[in-house]
Amino acid sequence: MLWTKLFENSQGIYSEGSEKAYMNDDILEDIRNGSRDAFKQFYDMYENYAIRTAKAITRNDEHAKDAVQEAFIRVYRNISSYNSTLPFDAWFYRILVNECYRILSKEKKNTPIDTSTMENKEQLREHSKENLSDLYSMIQNMADIYRIPILLKYIKGFSEKEIATILDLNQNTVKSRLFNGRNLLKTQLELLEMEGS
Repeated sequence: MLWTKLFENSQGIYSEGSEKAYMNDDILEDIRNGSRDAFKQFYDMYENYAIRTAKAITRNDEHAKDAVQEAFIRVYRNISSYNSTLPFDAWFYRILVNECYRILSKEKKNTPIDTSTMENKEQLREHSKENLSDLYSMIQNMADIYRIPILLKYIKGFSEKEIATILDLNQNTVKSRLFNGRNLLKTQLELLEMEGS
């Protein structure tokens, strides 16, 4: 069953080569000292992963590119405010998610759903493209309060604690939204399966 395959893996769903990059302290220090080479190295490490995250949130390739570009600019300008005792990824993705929200608030129109970011997910390859497209459409049509935590948890592999930091929410609120979002998806998937029978 598609539902079980999607959510049984607590590590999330990753496409090939999409393992999360982790910021090296030496690179971070070099960026703080103004090294453009270190910033380029950081950019190369995070660009693809950031683009996929932004596409999942904005549902639009151009908006995603804009959000990622702005996020990298903000990191460059504000690297001195980063607290190195906290995880860098959560800080970076909070900036990225905020940029996505900013762009979405400027663009209040509905955009077509781009399923290309989901089509190569390793855990779901055995399922038909149609079922995957249906699932991704269901996720993309959810209210943002459920959709974004689900994307960050199950597609991007962030922990509930990291999601709470990224979205500036209480960890219990994140758990509740994930639980409610999964239940909404489960109900929709069960209805879809009954229609297909």
